[in-house]
Amino acid sequence: MNEQSRQLLRVVYALLLIGLLTGGVTALVGAVIAHLNAPEAGEPERSHYRFQYRTFWIGLLYYLIAGITTLALIGWLLLVVIGVWWLVRCIRGLRSLGRGQPPANLTTWGF
Repeated sequence: MNEQSRQLLRVVYALLLIGLLTGGVTALVGAVIAHLNAPEAGEPERSHYRFQYRTFWIGLLYYLIAGITTLALIGWLLLVVIGVWWLVRCIRGLRSLGRGQPPANLTTWGF
């Protein structure tokens, strides 16, 4: 893995993390970058891109469910749990990137 591809992966993780503060706008940009770069990337970069765009799409689904359930008040708690889930996934991805390895549990919907 060369330093240029490693740096782009870090940028995408940063965009996902900043998305927690911006209402998801930067996370959407990160997901688009991940989708565009995944097909021509080698391993383990492709695994990281897949992990990143899966984090975005699964997180979006979770946020929609939480948004609907805010009417029943449980959604507010779910929003906090989903934010922690998002944060943990990005940190785990960054840690494995730092070791030059693909993310663990690539296909999980959990942490």
